[in-house]
Amino acid sequence: MLYLIPTPLAEDTAPQVLPPQVVATVARLTYFLVENLRTARRFVKEVAPHRVIEEIRFVLIDKDSTPAQVKAALEPLVKEKLEAGVLSEAGCPGIADPGAALAQEAHRLGLPVRPLVGPSSILLALMGSGLNGQRFAFHGYLPIEKGARIAAIKSLEKEAFQRDQSQLCIETPYRNDQLFSDLLAHLAPGTRLCVATDLTAPTEYLRTLSVAEWRRLPALPALHKRPAVFAWGK
Repeated sequence: MLYLIPTPLAEDTAPQVLPPQVVATVARLTYFLVENLRTARRFVKEVAPHRVIEEIRFVLIDKDSTPAQVKAALEPLVKEKLEAGVLSEAGCPGIADPGAALAQEAHRLGLPVRPLVGPSSILLALMGSGLNGQRFAFHGYLPIEKGARIAAIKSLEKEAFQRDQSQLCIETPYRNDQLFSDLLAHLAPGTRLCVATDLTAPTEYLRTLSVAEWRRLPALPALHKRPAVFAWGK
C-alpha cells in the first residue's frame, strides 16, 4: 500500500487540520518517500512524538528525481511487502507536487494507492472564493518572463469567460507581489479576483473582489514571502 499523507499548510496547526487516520498512519509506518528530508522528519516527530526517527527509513523523491529513482523508491513495497507513506512539504501529495510520479508508478506496479484526507490550499482557496467550483483549472506557476506572464493572464481570463471556468495559480512567495500587480493591471475591471494566503494559519487572509474594487482599495494585502493562491473568473 502507498499512502498519500497530507501535511499542514501552516506551522503548529496539525491538531486542527489532520484527522486521526493521518496521525495513526504516520505513527505506524516505517518507510516514507518525502519531498524534503528535514521537514518530513520534523513532521513525523510532531504528530508521533514516541517515534524514534533513526528507526524510520526516509527516501528523498522531489521534482528532480528521475523515473529510475522513483521506481527504485517503490521496490521495497514489492520485494519486502512494506507499506510506504508519501509526504510533501505542505498540503496534499500529488496536488501541485512531485508525489504524483510515485502514485503513477505504484499504479503501474499494481500497488494499491490510498489518499488520506487533509488540507489542500488550492481547494480551500476555491471553496472560499465564491468562484465557480463546478468548472475550474489549476495552472501551477505562470511564466516568469513578464511579457509571457501577461499573455498567459489575458489568455486564461478569456478562457474563464468563454467556459465559465475559474482559473487558479500559485507563485513563488517572494514573487507574489509582482504577480498580484500584473493581475490587477491586466485583468478586466469586472473580473472577480480572489487572493488567499496563509490558509489555516492565524494570519489567514482570503478575499474576493472585482479587479476594479481591488484597484480602489487604499492598501493591498502584503503578500511577500507568504504562501498564496490566486483565483479569478466571472
